[in-house]
Amino acid sequence: MFRDAVILAGGFGTRLSHVVSNVPKPMAPVYGKPFLSYVMDRLVEAGVTRIVLATGYKHEVIQSWFGDAYRGAQVLYSQESTPLFTGGAIRQAAQYIDSDDFVVLNGDTLFDIDLQQLYRFHTDRHAKLSVALRHVNDTNRYGSVTCTNESIIEFKEKDASLGAGDINGGIYLINRAWLCSLPLPTKFSFEKELMQPMAGQDGFYGLSFNSYFIDIGIPEDYWRAQREWPELFGQDEFLFLDRDGVLNKHLLDDYVRNWSMWEWLPGVLEKMPELAKRYKRIFLISNQQGVGKGVMSKTDLEDINRHMMEDIERAGGRIDRIYTCTELEAAHSPNRKPEIGMALQAQRDYPEVDFHRSVMVGDNVTDIFFARKARMRAVYISKNNPVPEAVRDITDIIITGLTQMHSSLVP
Repeated sequence: MFRDAVILAGGFGTRLSHVVSNVPKPMAPVYGKPFLSYVMDRLVEAGVTRIVLATGYKHEVIQSWFGDAYRGAQVLYSQESTPLFTGGAIRQAAQYIDSDDFVVLNGDTLFDIDLQQLYRFHTDRHAKLSVALRHVNDTNRYGSVTCTNESIIEFKEKDASLGAGDINGGIYLINRAWLCSLPLPTKFSFEKELMQPMAGQDGFYGLSFNSYFIDIGIPEDYWRAQREWPELFGQDEFLFLDRDGVLNKHLLDDYVRNWSMWEWLPGVLEKMPELAKRYKRIFLISNQQGVGKGVMSKTDLEDINRHMMEDIERAGGRIDRIYTCTELEAAHSPNRKPEIGMALQAQRDYPEVDFHRSVMVGDNVTDIFFARKARMRAVYISKNNPVPEAVRDITDIIITGLTQMHSSLVP
């Protein structure tokens, strides 16, 4: 069984730049997490214990998100100071590998194959290089791969006349000693300068799969991932809501200090029964520093919340628990958003809560930062106003109001 993997995560994402900017392409958010997370999930589930991320453009974004471990697997970084292209990046990353054979994947492609099946195929043939192939109805976008008795003998360039066939799925099992023995330049294309010349040689094999395949390198497929992920990876089960500006009218330069100042936003009460059916748990988490400032008391806040809950229950909805932070911003409380103390409280009270299956809905940048820190999906309520630049690229879905859930959750 192989234990080591390399993920190529250094791409600029030029074709996605007008859709997702300021982050490396593998960090483009899909269904509440960076796309790269789903690639790493598949590795961990296949038994990989060491993941080497070959990074380049904005490497610090990737490293700050994943750190040195992911779901029990060690995470290492092979950083390019200058672009090494795919081959150079793989060769450099191989120095962190201890296994005889290791798997290489692209950080912007999810090919949901049985990695252990590919490994058995690779080792049974004592292969130097094995490629996971994907059968598609139209190879024009990718070019095709031809095999004879599982040996790769030819790569064909993009051609609209090719029709159905196998393409390179972007997952490779490589014999480390063989790769390191080759007289290769520091910078080279793995596909063009190694794989294509190897076609027809001994030790070069391909195994075809019909598993789910998506490459988010173009906007059309990035949005396709957004549409397909809920069905593929399960729906959000836990809903976290901000209060002011989400449920009720947000008062400018003031606080809702008593129930007479409360004003429900249009359609919100009617939406609550639908959300109650949709989610296992619903939590209200709200910064309420008006108490800390002394403009209202905790009793006032409790009275407001009581009336609010009564209205929601009469409408047929529910909120399972309310969490508030009344400390002043200057106190730097771990419970005050964007810190995630209130989410952790909810998880302690309800141990079934999984942040990876949670969504946070808010109208403030602190709500979005809170969602990112807790690894939740982030939904921003814009009220038809411009979205702040600080959260534009880290927000999963933008809606004008709570009544748009769920028709707008998937673009």
